[in-house]
Amino acid sequence: MKNRWLIATSAVGIHICIGSVYAWSVLTKPIMTKLGISLKETQWTFSLAILFLGLSAAFLGGWVEKYGPRKSGLAATFFFCTGMFGTALAVHLKSLPLLYLFYGVIGGVGLGVGYITPVSTLVKWFPEKRGFATGVAIMGFGLASLIAGPLIQLLLQKQGLIATFALLGLLYLLIMIPSALYLAPPKNTQHPAEASSNRTETTPATANEAIKTWQFWTLWWMLFTNITCGIGLLSVASPMAQETVNMSPLTAATMVGVIGLVNGLGRLFWASISDYLGRANTYIAFFIIQGFAFFCLSKTTSSILFQFLVYLIISCYGGGFSTIPAFLSDLFGTKELSAIHGKILTAWAAAGVIGPLFVAWIKDTTHSYNATLLVFSSCFVVSLIVATILKLKQQKSVSTESAF
Repeated sequence: MKNRWLIATSAVGIHICIGSVYAWSVLTKPIMTKLGISLKETQWTFSLAILFLGLSAAFLGGWVEKYGPRKSGLAATFFFCTGMFGTALAVHLKSLPLLYLFYGVIGGVGLGVGYITPVSTLVKWFPEKRGFATGVAIMGFGLASLIAGPLIQLLLQKQGLIATFALLGLLYLLIMIPSALYLAPPKNTQHPAEASSNRTETTPATANEAIKTWQFWTLWWMLFTNITCGIGLLSVASPMAQETVNMSPLTAATMVGVIGLVNGLGRLFWASISDYLGRANTYIAFFIIQGFAFFCLSKTTSSILFQFLVYLIISCYGGGFSTIPAFLSDLFGTKELSAIHGKILTAWAAAGVIGPLFVAWIKDTTHSYNATLLVFSSCFVVSLIVATILKLKQQKSVSTESAF
């Protein structure tokens, strides 16, 4: 008999390894120097990794459901660690195409499969606390940069760039293989706690059925907005702080470190809160908070207020990731949650490319971050309306069904 808390530990083990992708900025300058390439060429590596995370999650979600968490966890380990070892080879050969192939494409596939595998498994082990379950798993992904950042920096200083990727690949193997081997769904995946007045829970939907509903695409838009604005802010947090509120480079770097902590803890906090507030109410809170925070961010000249607002936004950004699987399981059941979750992560793939590029374009055009912050604030007003409509229609549907 598996222990569900050890299942949770295994899920965190996988996510804390693949989440090291968030520490990419530590590797940027060393790679630029070693390969003799520009910042733009280097950053495409990260963009490709996020793009293939979303695409692989979307197209391989059904495969994860079919073969189960143990095999899919091992597959994620193979792709992600192959990406690390291959990146070491790419750096050794000073090959930009190989860097894109191994870190961006192959490593990105490992990211996508590894991301969705533990989430759907934990939801089935904690049916009474779906938000908490997804928060625990995805918290590891958000917190990973806190551990990976200093570790990578230490390895770079002691071992050099090529050895760093090789040692990281070995370390991830040692953590991800036992984590994947322990993962398993509960023997009885049908729980009384799943039953409710919501028709989609008593009749679980397949992935193909889910993507044909307006609710799925409404959630897609909500997630896309949340990620685009959050990742856009993340991509320029340090230079924006230095330019707009005259923060010192050291203070800005410290703020970026705290962002990693807030990103991780926000995932657990908001997802757990959603078990009590409800998923729709939690997303409504995200959009109210962030719409107001982005507007205030465009006006503030205080370093302390600037940091507070950034942390507030990033907590909601992280919470959006961890709350969406529970939201999906409420609407469509857990029968094919990996596949449905994977398909909605195409929003992440799109946002990972659009967010940073949009911020850079507005900055180059206006020579200011203010316009970007105001546009993001407006986007949250639109998404607030969308989330409110979703909630009202849900309530109406439940009321209609309970009348019969």
